[in-house]
Amino acid sequence: MDSSVLCEDGLRRCKWAASSDAFIKYHDEEWGVPQADDIVLFEKLCLEAFQSGLSWRTVLEKRNNLRNAFDGFDFNKVKDYDTRDVERLLADSGIIRHKGKILAVINNAARIVECID
Repeated sequence: MDSSVLCEDGLRRCKWAASSDAFIKYHDEEWGVPQADDIVLFEKLCLEAFQSGLSWRTVLEKRNNLRNAFDGFDFNKVKDYDTRDVERLLADSGIIRHKGKILAVINNAARIVECID
């Protein structure tokens, strides 16, 4: 069974990617592409955490807002977030406002810094 489709631009892609322009862009530019930048890897980790229980489309639609809200996913900044930051994030309608996921991002930032130091 073929798990790819021919898209309007004449390129063959995974079936899941053909359902939206955002998926096509993600498929072509990021999915399966090796990455060594720590900030980009942290962003991917965070986005996966935010995706739990939601569609990937929802995460991609809110990705830029999440980047802005979390200082570009700079773990050196995010590790120092406090209760005021958590409240700010919970009030931000442009992101996925789940307290557990927000706290996980902050905790993961601190753990990454521990590993790097």
